[in-house]
Amino acid sequence: MRLFSFENTHGQSGIGALIKNNASQFVDLCSTDSKIPNNLLSIIQSSDLMNRASAALSKLDSIKGHLEDISYKPPIEKPGKIVCMGLNYADHAKEGGNARPEYPSFFMRVPSSLTAHASPIIRPKVSDKLDYEAELAFVVGKRIRHATLDNALQCVAGYSIFNDGSIRDYQRKTTQWTIGKNFDQTGAFGPYLVTPDELPPGCHGLNIQSRLNGHIMQNANTKDFLWGVAETIVLISECMTLEPGDLVITGTPAGVGYARTPPVFMKPGDICEIEIESIGTLRNSIADE
Repeated sequence: MRLFSFENTHGQSGIGALIKNNASQFVDLCSTDSKIPNNLLSIIQSSDLMNRASAALSKLDSIKGHLEDISYKPPIEKPGKIVCMGLNYADHAKEGGNARPEYPSFFMRVPSSLTAHASPIIRPKVSDKLDYEAELAFVVGKRIRHATLDNALQCVAGYSIFNDGSIRDYQRKTTQWTIGKNFDQTGAFGPYLVTPDELPPGCHGLNIQSRLNGHIMQNANTKDFLWGVAETIVLISECMTLEPGDLVITGTPAGVGYARTPPVFMKPGDICEIEIESIGTLRNSIADE
């Protein structure tokens, strides 16, 4: 299933599921089945609710909605943890002047840094160095600690897309990246949460691309990960318990703006798109704070 969180024209929140081979309509799961809550986190934690969602999507008399009539919300609005990886592609590490790492760089984001599909990414007042980063994201659906390569993927509820908008001058003010990665509404997330049954295990072998105003900026494949999704879960869960609703961002390939000559940063009026094969396209405009 391809699930998403939305708000309708009356300000009511809901959960939608895309209809296959239909580019304009979706099934309104909460209206079709009153027992389905309007909170995607609650749904992914319950096998019964996931089964109800699948049944609602298949009903001939399901209640439909039009995508043009809704506003998207981040699939998980307030993740308990947002764990991000850096330097997970060797080519990106190289363009940043780093050797192939022996261990990934990890940093955290906070929920206030998120923005939804079709909502603006905000360039802050204090900087004009807003960069794009195309990344695969996944959401945890089951609690896990000390994962193994054999069981790690069992904790994944679904996969999505992330644009890890980075304020590069602030990122480099200290040896820690946190401050440059947590400006309000700089991390775009969505539009959909795609369940693992629709994708290759660990999303291996999917093309990933960023486009700025239609120009291809990054073009890579998840087979080039230094640490795949299962390995990432193993590494993180050595340290901390991953819990339902946690969001993990898996790193970006080469082609980011700061490494170009001359550098390319996003500015108001720009449109940035991140596309991942078989998952979809995350599209955001850029606006000033």
